[in-house]
Amino acid sequence: MLLADLAPGFRLLTDLGSLDSMDVKCAAEIGKMMELCDEKGVALVVRVIPDHAKDIGLSILSRFHYRHAPHTVTCQNMMEAAKILSL
Repeated sequence: MLLADLAPGFRLLTDLGSLDSMDVKCAAEIGKMMELCDEKGVALVVRVIPDHAKDIGLSILSRFHYRHAPHTVTCQNMMEAAKILSL
């Protein structure tokens, strides 16, 4: 798994720009991924969600699965995310 190669303090970009829908069953898997990232020391989570109506509850999931509460930012597009990530 590539996650093993990451040093603590890494930044995570999640692009949900083309997401139309997601089955509720995915929540458990997303939660597991959040916990794995949390254990490895994620410092910043940047999410691209152009349509807030399509937010699948990531803020709620974050509260339960990111024990170390990394800084989280939700952006409208990849350009905004790139600025936050200094790319």
